[in-house]
Amino acid sequence: MSSLLLAATSVPATPAWNPTVAIIISLSSVVALLLSTRIEYPNVGPKLPGLPVSGTTFLAAMAFGHIIGVGIVLGLTNIGRL
Repeated sequence: MSSLLLAATSVPATPAWNPTVAIIISLSSVVALLLSTRIEYPNVGPKLPGLPVSGTTFLAAMAFGHIIGVGIVLGLTNIGRL
């Protein structure tokens, strides 16, 4: 239990939400959506109107884009660029 408390006290500071963070997250989500059209079966499930992928692929691409975006934001914050 003491190692858990020690880890909680050494969490680095994260940036506050601002337009730069929003742009990074949005762009990484759009890139993930564009890359999702290259998977083997992007149209399995109900198709979304106006998008070249199905609903499940869209949700997966958005989740992956947010994960990549958070990594970019934390990395830029760590090196002092954000």
